[in-house]
Amino acid sequence: MATKQKNSKFMQPMKPSKELAAVVGDGPMPRTEVTKKLWAYIKKNDLQDAKNRRNINPDEKLGKIFGTKKAVNMFEMTKLVNKHLS
Repeated sequence: MATKQKNSKFMQPMKPSKELAAVVGDGPMPRTEVTKKLWAYIKKNDLQDAKNRRNINPDEKLGKIFGTKKAVNMFEMTKLVNKHLS
């Protein structure tokens, strides 16, 4: 039963900041959905590093979420995105 509670918290809809909403859309959604939409945006705009596919080279919209970094790895991305969810 404890696992089910953990999953329901993980699936709890979160409200994205306006910067994040510009990329993934507005309205509450679970973290899993935010991540899915973020990756769709990254792939659509060809923002994965050509040499190291784990790195993302942010465009202007993602720069507002990731800060001033020139490249962000996919593990770092999750931490930075969490700051934009409430």
